[in-house]
Amino acid sequence: MASSKYIVRHPIKDAESNIIGYEILYYGENQAYGGGEGSRTNEFAAADTIFNFLTQNTEKSLKGSLNFMTFTTTLLAKKVPRLFEKDDLVIQIDDSVIIHPLAMHFVQQYAKEGYKIAVNEFQFAPRYLSLMDEIDYIKLNFREMSDLSIHNIIEIAHSMGKKIIATDVDTEALYDKAVAEGADALEGKFVADKLATKTHSSGYLQGNFFRLMIAVTKDEPDMEEIEQIISIDASLTYGLLRIANSVHFALRQRCTTIRQGIMTLGIGQLKQWIYLLSASNAENEIDPDSEEFLKLSFLRANFCSELMNYTQKVPVTKGEAYLMGMFSTLNYLVDAPMEEILGEVPISNEIKMALLNQEGPCGALYGLVLSYEHADWSKVTKYSEELEIPANLLTSLYFDCMEQANMVWKDMNAQ
Repeated sequence: MASSKYIVRHPIKDAESNIIGYEILYYGENQAYGGGEGSRTNEFAAADTIFNFLTQNTEKSLKGSLNFMTFTTTLLAKKVPRLFEKDDLVIQIDDSVIIHPLAMHFVQQYAKEGYKIAVNEFQFAPRYLSLMDEIDYIKLNFREMSDLSIHNIIEIAHSMGKKIIATDVDTEALYDKAVAEGADALEGKFVADKLATKTHSSGYLQGNFFRLMIAVTKDEPDMEEIEQIISIDASLTYGLLRIANSVHFALRQRCTTIRQGIMTLGIGQLKQWIYLLSASNAENEIDPDSEEFLKLSFLRANFCSELMNYTQKVPVTKGEAYLMGMFSTLNYLVDAPMEEILGEVPISNEIKMALLNQEGPCGALYGLVLSYEHADWSKVTKYSEELEIPANLLTSLYFDCMEQANMVWKDMNAQ
């Protein structure tokens, strides 16, 4: 496990729950930043880990969005920020860079070149205040600071045109506090999972839904194409399985896959179902929050399915693992509790217990996916060992699944 390297993205949202960017979190062998004897050696080791990974993967997954990434002095000296376009990157620095005699020269140079700069855990100290001209974002941990300090920093920052990002927002109380104090953006587990507005009829991806309408109206509909289109959208998948298992069809054997649902309805009934959805959904635009949850469900579905190739410990099929990931965000898309939602589709008890309570081997698989998303590396280690999945494969699999999701969404937007 010591040689494992992980990289994951955390969403950063404004107070209206619009995603403004992602923080790139990374963990590698010998990683240690900050002071202390031997930290220089460790910083070089960590920098090499991240440099090598980003050199290989930047083109694939870290472009096309605003990325907040913490840079050490060594990474700055290696010119790693120039792997990114200026509009794609916010260079984050912490105290270890600010006190370094040479590092601030690099920061000032990048700022002159047009890169945005963020400071982690800003302090009322001369070395921080002297940076105000270069700083664009100030990141504050609301959980560890006094209300007075938070208020004063935000007041000064806003008076100078700087933006505040509240970090480690893991509870609703912290979320409400950050919004009340005037934070411009928020980051943390609660932020990533928070739902601004629950939806039902507007939960479908409009571009994908349009593709589905075209596919079913062809002279000779391609069932594989229809299956692929539905499998992208958690709401459509859920709706299909609900109607295919309704009393109207009175099947002896319940449909548990998208393919079975399509074959049960047949092309005629499938068209009717889609036309009904079209009529009920005609005037609704999907909100950005729902689209993000749909994209997350697709990423999780693919990640769960891919992980199944590397473990014999999970007693379900790849298709069932895919549905587990796909359905993991349904409580954010359908205005009902997860237990009630899962009671309306015939998925296995193992999947239900995993999604509701993270129990059993399926719960371990689901837990691995969530832990990786949250950059909880101790739990990543625990679950990967429990499932006997090589930890050194996780980042590559995650980025491949992310790339697939990005490509699908890009194609849909283009169409």
